[in-house]
Amino acid sequence: MCGIAATYGTDGAIAGGRMLTRLSHRGPDDSDHWRIGEDAWLGHTRLSIVDLDGGRQPLGDPGDWALVCNGEIYNHRGLRDRIGAGAFATHSDSEAALHLIRTGGPDALARLRGMWALCAAGPEGFVAARDPIGIKPLYWARRDDGAVFFASEIRAFDVALQPAVRAFPPGCYWTPERGLVRFARAVPEPGDGEAWPDMPPETAEKATREVLIDSVRRHLMADVEVGVFLSGGLDSSLVAAVAAREAAAAGHRLSTFAVGTADSPDLLAAREVAEFLGTRHREAIFDAADAAAALERVIGAVESFDPGLIRSSVPNWFLSGLASRHVKVVLTGEGADELFAGYDYYHREHADPSALHAELTRTVEQLHGLNLQRCDRVTMAHSLEARVPFLDAEVIAHAMALPPEVKTLGSGPEDGVEKAHLRRAFSGWLPDHLLWRRKSQFGTGSGAQDVLGPGWESRIGDAEFRAARDVVRPPLRTKEELGYYRIFRRALPGVRPEAVLTRFATP
Repeated sequence: MCGIAATYGTDGAIAGGRMLTRLSHRGPDDSDHWRIGEDAWLGHTRLSIVDLDGGRQPLGDPGDWALVCNGEIYNHRGLRDRIGAGAFATHSDSEAALHLIRTGGPDALARLRGMWALCAAGPEGFVAARDPIGIKPLYWARRDDGAVFFASEIRAFDVALQPAVRAFPPGCYWTPERGLVRFARAVPEPGDGEAWPDMPPETAEKATREVLIDSVRRHLMADVEVGVFLSGGLDSSLVAAVAAREAAAAGHRLSTFAVGTADSPDLLAAREVAEFLGTRHREAIFDAADAAAALERVIGAVESFDPGLIRSSVPNWFLSGLASRHVKVVLTGEGADELFAGYDYYHREHADPSALHAELTRTVEQLHGLNLQRCDRVTMAHSLEARVPFLDAEVIAHAMALPPEVKTLGSGPEDGVEKAHLRRAFSGWLPDHLLWRRKSQFGTGSGAQDVLGPGWESRIGDAEFRAARDVVRPPLRTKEELGYYRIFRRALPGVRPEAVLTRFATP
């Protein structure tokens, strides 16, 4: 995990150096940069997680192909075996991406499995690319003279360049010769696959269980301790249950972390899950004063003013601060709701199975600008890497191939409970009352909504809101959103929301 910055078509050392300095929180362990040929500059700040001694970046050779990569490549060992271990100079997972580009060009990046954003340069040109889900962030901006700049966060760019900043699209690569090319999608096209409609439910549930267990195992790849964010909800509890078994098999005890206002529902449920799993459990407790004091830093880090995102980001801010004092990596339950229909609105507004599948596909494809943006920014503000096992490519392919009927509320003993298929798949892994605990939005379950939302009505008058809400299109929806927008503007004065934020994106 790290921060990356790169430039193409300019002597980028000075501007690139400024960008890299603004990303130091993403990689406090090391930093380096190279000039590659006449046109490219690559910079990297490092959070050391894999190959602690030999994984310094840029990787490669400044006289040949070189690369900076943010994220983790979970199938790097398999790629290394196929390419030939003798071709590798380090044990870094990112070096696998460098060899794919060098030998197969940017189209070969489709072979990577993981969360990553990268920039590479060499004698044949320049490549920037981002993983198909958009788990890891990447932004870019083109100057009037044709020079192109890349960075992990919006705030890395000079203020004068911020109006040109755009979100780099997931599943795409860019080269000067070919422009922007899509090499993969978040949700794969339906294939032949399994004959799910003819398969007994128990068999489908076993397949769901096995694909998630396998993903959690891959996401535990590290040369440092890996913990789990535990909200007490189904998704993070299942990740913790699998990780706790893996930790016990390796002879150690899993660390889990929870957050909330005092006696909030999520905090109490997480405490009970941790006790059942036998984890080393720690808690961060915040109140209204803490939340208000953190808002400026949270919004500046998250680079958004969406109220739903900010309400969940504030508790995550305190959670990340706690976890970063004990581990460098955490697993989270992000993505399960979008794969298995965990939100109420799915069932209210998209009850028809085909409509439900279409909406799930849409929300998975938009995760990079919503929950994943919050997940990355808040953790990396504290030099902490967050990994998302539910958003592994194999888990997504499996979940989206399931008949949408298994994700509806259905009928039977569990009628009306969301994600019943996922819950049945892990029967026995948690006590029933925890396994079947109903969904609670993190901002609500942690108590953040109660301490953040109400105050805006008294702080912003009706006339003031009506006069200010049209500052962006579509208009700001609430006084709370206007309050967050003003903080966002102080942090990122030149940014165009429609260029970098999902809700404001122009078609």
